[in-house]
Amino acid sequence: MIALTQLLGAQTIWLFEQFLGLRSLFWRTVASLLRRRFRRSEVIEHAYNFANKSLLFLFVTMGFVGMIMVFQACFQAQRLLGDMTLIGPAFLQLVIREFAPTIGGLMIATRVGAGIAAEIGSMNVTEQIDALRMNGADPVDHLVAPRILAGVVTMLSLGIFGALFMFLVGGVTAKAAFSVPYSTFFNMGLIKPLDVMSFLNKCVVYGFVIPLVAAHAGFVARGGSEGVGSATTRSVIECSLWILMFDLGIGAFYFILQRAIG
Repeated sequence: MIALTQLLGAQTIWLFEQFLGLRSLFWRTVASLLRRRFRRSEVIEHAYNFANKSLLFLFVTMGFVGMIMVFQACFQAQRLLGDMTLIGPAFLQLVIREFAPTIGGLMIATRVGAGIAAEIGSMNVTEQIDALRMNGADPVDHLVAPRILAGVVTMLSLGIFGALFMFLVGGVTAKAAFSVPYSTFFNMGLIKPLDVMSFLNKCVVYGFVIPLVAAHAGFVARGGSEGVGSATTRSVIECSLWILMFDLGIGAFYFILQRAIG
C-alpha cells in the first residue's frame, strides 16, 4: 500500500507539473499571437504542409466512417422502421455536430501532432532550441505561434471538406445499397445554426489545441532519439484526450444552449 500510494502521488505531481507547463506555454503563445511576433510566411508554409499532407488521409478515413455509419443506420431503419427518409438529414446533423470535427481532429492529431512533437523534440534534444534562446529569439515565436495559426486554418478547411466528403460518400452508399434517392438523402432540414456554430467552435479549438499540446511534448523531450519517440507517442495520446474532453464540453454547452433557446 505504501508503494502504491507513493506511485500515485508521484504520478499526480507529474501530471500537475505537466499541466502547469502546458498552461505557461498557452499564455506565452497567446502573447506571441497578440503581439504578432511570428512571420506570415511561416504560417502559410505550415498551413500548406499540414493540409497538403493530411487531405488524402482524412478523406479516406472520413469516407470509410461515412460508409459504415450510413450502411448500419439504413440497415437498422429498414429492419425496424421501414422508413429511411430521415437517414440523410440525421446523418448530416451528426456529421456536423460530431463526426467531421472530432474524427478529423483525431486524425490530424495522429498526423500533424506527431510530426510537430517529433520535429520540436529533435530540435530540443540536439540543443537547437537552446541556441535560439542564446541568440535572443523566443522559441514560442518561431516554433509554436505559426503552427497554431496554421493549425486553426487547416482544421477549419479540412473539417469543412471532410464533412462534405463524408456526407457525399454516405449518400452514394445509401443509394447503392438501399436505393435511397439522392433527393431524400441530401436534405438539410434538420440543420440548425447552433449545429454550425458548434462545428466551427470545435474546429477552432482543436486546431489550437493539437499544435499546442504537441509542441509542449516536444519541448519536454529528453534523452536523444528515445526521448523523441516518447514525445511523439505522448503527443498523440494527450492530443486525443484533450480533443475528447473538449468535444464533451463544447457539445454539452451547445446542448444546454439549444434547450434554453428552445
